[in-house]
Amino acid sequence: MRRGWFLPIAATLGFSFLYAPIISMVVFSFNENRLVTVWSGFSTKWYGELFNDPQMLGAAWLSLQIAAISATIALVLGTLAAVALVRFRSFRGRTLFSGMVSAPMVMPDVITGLSMLLLFVAMESLLGWPAGRGMLTIVIAHSTFAMAYICVVVQSRLADFDRSVEEAAMDLGASPLRTFFDITLPIIAPALVSGWLLGFTLSLDDLVIASFVSGPGSSTLPMVIFSKVKLGVSPDVNALATIIVAIVATGVLIATLIQLRSKPKRARP
Repeated sequence: MRRGWFLPIAATLGFSFLYAPIISMVVFSFNENRLVTVWSGFSTKWYGELFNDPQMLGAAWLSLQIAAISATIALVLGTLAAVALVRFRSFRGRTLFSGMVSAPMVMPDVITGLSMLLLFVAMESLLGWPAGRGMLTIVIAHSTFAMAYICVVVQSRLADFDRSVEEAAMDLGASPLRTFFDITLPIIAPALVSGWLLGFTLSLDDLVIASFVSGPGSSTLPMVIFSKVKLGVSPDVNALATIIVAIVATGVLIATLIQLRSKPKRARP
């Protein structure tokens, strides 16, 4: 009996600890009062102020662009690194290459951001590129650390890959390049999608590294929110966070429904 009561109570406390702050944030985004701790009635005026705030909207659009571009670049580089580590196990310098790929995951963000800043300053003084810090430098920095996470995701999928399918395709006359695009990529597509979404989320959520490598006029959404929070939590920030939570929840719901509908089709054969 004790064991039967323990698991539901522990699960309830755990989920409450995780989701109670999010629920309170959503509730207070509809608060008419500017003070977060004082409830003065239901109102949607903060959503109107959010859509009339050019700084917030510009930062959100910039963050979405950076996240999409950096996730795509990191996906290509991470996939190539994963293929090299899984398919070519005995090349010279493999241990060093594996350590360099995995280093951004265990490196503190402050160290990564500072090292990227010093690199960009040195490159600008020697090569004249990149000219200043802005969207380009943020994309390079985000692609660097997102590539490590994507490499791990794709590498785990390639490690369980049945290579007899590729060998059969090459026995039938397909070139290695065509085999990779026609056979390998469709099979590891779920890992690629998961890796891209992970890289997109990491880039959209980053604050520390972007603070080092950004310049004037290139403030991302986390940087703008952090600057607003310093002066007190503004209700329009709650409104923006509520919209993001709603979009993420909708995406998770759609993905769950697609998975539930695909299960009976797989079970029929």
